[in-house]
Amino acid sequence: MERMKVLVIGGTQFIGRLLVKSLMKAGHKVSILHRRPEHDFGKKVVNIQADRNDGESLKRILPGERFDVIYDNVYDWERGTTAAHVEATVRAAGDRLQRYIFMSSVAAYGDGLNHHESDALAPDDHPDAYVRNKAMSERLLFRLYHRNKVPVVTLRPPYIYGPANPFYREQFFWDRMRDGRHIVLPGDGRRLMQFVFIKDLVWACMRVLEEPNATGHAFNIANPRPVTQEELIQYLGTAAGKRVMTVSVPRKRIFQAGGHPMGPQLYFGVYFDMPAITQMVTKAQRVLGFRVTEFQTGLKETYRWYLRNHRKPKNDYAFEDSLMTVAAAAG
Repeated sequence: MERMKVLVIGGTQFIGRLLVKSLMKAGHKVSILHRRPEHDFGKKVVNIQADRNDGESLKRILPGERFDVIYDNVYDWERGTTAAHVEATVRAAGDRLQRYIFMSSVAAYGDGLNHHESDALAPDDHPDAYVRNKAMSERLLFRLYHRNKVPVVTLRPPYIYGPANPFYREQFFWDRMRDGRHIVLPGDGRRLMQFVFIKDLVWACMRVLEEPNATGHAFNIANPRPVTQEELIQYLGTAAGKRVMTVSVPRKRIFQAGGHPMGPQLYFGVYFDMPAITQMVTKAQRVLGFRVTEFQTGLKETYRWYLRNHRKPKNDYAFEDSLMTVAAAAG
């Protein structure tokens, strides 16, 4: 593959961090755009300090750089990153682009099971801002592809797991297992979840850079088989070599007590108790040759990272204890 000039928007955490390392290893000239004045990748990676939601600053910065490839990985959870923000980035990039690779999400479908890439995305008036923004951004990008030949590729991962996950997810359960705690299981524990290992997702990011047939397409990137919430906890326990103890608590009681999937009264991993959205990955397998790391293998690698790097917080388990007490009293 020829050496390219690549911009990673958001390159210092999780997906972006591993992606930058992979691009450097492949010999590309890499820049990262983020809001901090510096990074720790060394002098070979160019640092561009900017707010990706500020279209005017991008107009001043990007035209002079003339990138071949842009990876758009950032979503601003506080303000939201809208289709207008994404369009401003594309238009500021100019006409030299060979790929504009957008990190979307399975959430772009809105709801439902077994989605193929050709399925309709969530409507513009969807009540969840994240869902709405991802779906609208994808529609915008594919309009630009069809009307202006912008070389767009979008990726739709589900829950991403792996070393250095910035969300309190895998760590949530392992902290409790190591403390000998019971884990709250929402409802009957049968709600489906789908995952992808961070290394598999970054592999897909690199693959769509070189695959000529990827342009103009969306790809579901995930483990083919979803798991239930109860299965997830068992997988995590096996990876850690820990005994798993659970207490089932009806969601109605969790929410009445003030529990929320995003916290602060957290009862499961961050955002891990949402209505199921699952996807099929046959297109990625066929076009990209996508293969996944076995779930238990990926979790064991993640647990090793956790033991070396995770700083266990001083958890206050009072809320979870109250949920379990109510559940026990109800019989």
